[in-house]
Amino acid sequence: MSTEKEREKAQEPEKDGNVADVQDAAPAVPLVELTDVSKFYGNIRALEDVSLQVAAGEITCVLGDNGAGKSTLIKIVAGLHQHDAGTFRINGEEARLSSPREALDRGIATVYQDLAVVPLMPVWRNFFLGSEPTKGRGPFARLDVDRMRRTTHSELLRMGIDLRDVDQPIGTLSGGERQCVAIARAVYFGAKVLVLDEPTAALGVKQSGVVLKYVAAARDAGLGVVLITHNPHHAYLVGDRFVLLKRGAMAGSHRKDGLELEELTRQMSGGSELEQLSHELERAPVPEHLG
Repeated sequence: MSTEKEREKAQEPEKDGNVADVQDAAPAVPLVELTDVSKFYGNIRALEDVSLQVAAGEITCVLGDNGAGKSTLIKIVAGLHQHDAGTFRINGEEARLSSPREALDRGIATVYQDLAVVPLMPVWRNFFLGSEPTKGRGPFARLDVDRMRRTTHSELLRMGIDLRDVDQPIGTLSGGERQCVAIARAVYFGAKVLVLDEPTAALGVKQSGVVLKYVAAARDAGLGVVLITHNPHHAYLVGDRFVLLKRGAMAGSHRKDGLELEELTRQMSGGSELEQLSHELERAPVPEHLG
């Protein structure tokens, strides 16, 4: 009897281990994935063989100096331009976006540095600009202002922005607050991927910290975030992955594990080129009229 029971037990599927472990180990499909993507304008190479992944609940930072190709990368992801080579996948499916509206429909929202807000309009009107809800039918249809005011206040509060008066013109808010309104708007309208173009570029230290706090809040809400920046210190504070661009090409791709801020800064600043410049400046003779 014991032998028969042992054979039956051996034939039963294991409940505690291998199948569940394999399922848990299976990597999630990235929300957005670019593989060896290139973009050319005639003979000008704007982007060549650039790869990146954007996962849910992670921040992918794209770093580079002016002319590194960051703007071109944004335009491809946002649907403004189409890539010439490589593959662009959204949720594992190959895509070729034809417009920003198509990108929005696929869950990709881009917040540009200039924000494209109407400064004299109230906060709630900017929050719903282009997507205003109405009430009533036919000739009696009108904007549902109460709903827009209520929703704007509650959504900002949910992101941690306690803005008492949503009727104030958005132009009266600080640069950091305007960035936060744009982030909250993208989250409310169902963005799965949030692309942020240099959100802290024109801000002071305190306002930059406020914006980075809400960038992290968007990540914690489950969004995949692409943070475009030339500031490695800001990137390192919130980033999970780092893609470095130089003259339109990949200069590095790293996860945060095992990467120190000093090394990220060195690579982003030019690495060996910066060290060579430092040595040249040390050896440079002092002009006689300055000596």
